[in-house]
Amino acid sequence: MTAVRPLKLVTLLGSLRKGSYNAAVARALPALAPDGVEVLALPSIRDLPLYDADVQAEGFPPAVIALADQIRAADGVLIVTPEYNYSLPGVLKNAIDWLSRVPEQPLAGKPVAIQTASMGVIGGARCQYHLRQVLVFLDCQVLNKPEVMIGAVQNKVDAQSGELTDEDTRKFLAGQLTSFAAFIRRVS
Repeated sequence: MTAVRPLKLVTLLGSLRKGSYNAAVARALPALAPDGVEVLALPSIRDLPLYDADVQAEGFPPAVIALADQIRAADGVLIVTPEYNYSLPGVLKNAIDWLSRVPEQPLAGKPVAIQTASMGVIGGARCQYHLRQVLVFLDCQVLNKPEVMIGAVQNKVDAQSGELTDEDTRKFLAGQLTSFAAFIRRVS
């Protein structure tokens, strides 16, 4: 029997809010990962400066280089994000803009899975479609199915602990992680 190659995934969180529902989803992922798959959180994108070509000309900020290095070292990226105004949050777009300019572009060819959660019923679907357009330009290998769009997330996260408690959602996330691991092994 052939041994399955262990995988290291990183989560890129598109929310800065302390009580973020998407952060609750991201925190749940390590426990939901299949055997042989490790899920680690990337540093917050809070401290990345707004993208500015003049700043880039002076040298990439250390936080950008650290983020790019961690993504490069990972087998895949899980983007977990809310939807803002029918699209992706500005802080996430800013992080992607910085990452797209780093030499040895860390997202090019990288397997990526997307998870969105929102208080609305369609769970961030419009954000996913805009994000997919951006990721196509960066030449990411985006997992198409299963799509994770968690609607009414406020009813699936315990208000006291801030943890994702809805068992059906946890099972669905575990299924996507299993599919993503198989996808990574196929495309890598």
